[in-house]
Amino acid sequence: MDALIYTIMSGAERAQRAQQVHANNLANIDTGGFRANLELATAQPVEGYGYDARHLSGLQADAVSGRQGALRQTGRELDVAISGDGYFAVQWRDGEAYTRAGAFTLDEEGTLTVNGHKVLGDGGPIQLPPHSRVEVGSDGTLSIQPPGQADMQPVDKLKLVRPEAGEVTKNEAGLIVPRAGGDLPADETVLVRSGFLEGSNVSAIEEMVATMSLNRDFELQMKLYRAADSMAEAGNRLIRE
Repeated sequence: MDALIYTIMSGAERAQRAQQVHANNLANIDTGGFRANLELATAQPVEGYGYDARHLSGLQADAVSGRQGALRQTGRELDVAISGDGYFAVQWRDGEAYTRAGAFTLDEEGTLTVNGHKVLGDGGPIQLPPHSRVEVGSDGTLSIQPPGQADMQPVDKLKLVRPEAGEVTKNEAGLIVPRAGGDLPADETVLVRSGFLEGSNVSAIEEMVATMSLNRDFELQMKLYRAADSMAEAGNRLIRE
């Protein structure tokens, strides 16, 4: 009997935690460059002597959807979107992290930032000299027009990476990081589009369908729990009689 209760209660807990994952996805449906979190149910054996027949339902929610979000043209020279797979590299503590958000801004010192993180180029954080215009090439090359001059001059290049979807997860700040740790190498095949921004890749329909399915799963777990409780009560009554 307790084996059934183990399964029921862990299944109900898994459904509740999965609801939180989908609620977080829906909350970020308008967050530029947001990557939806994926959740997966797993079976976990209960450790200990005599528990071979008992399994718990677990939840893995550290995978990230690699689907591209919709691109929106803005015309702003520091708005950049990645076309296809890939990520921008940004500074995170003593290393790197990665993001699809491309609404770059310049701080007071001319350093390129996105959401408060310094954007990385070939030689570290990108700092633009005084300029009257900026261009970002499809390969991520940043060119500026110095004041009083007509020609554009390349000054740096965005560090762009292309990890496999299964190789990355999110850190506590919501940035993409490799599961194995360390920094990813630059990938010359990643292309960007200047004057565009990528939206969230969350599908409202998929998230709502998943939420309704989880609600049904939770209700089923509660029905099974009541059935298990009735069976336990019947067993106890037989023992007393």
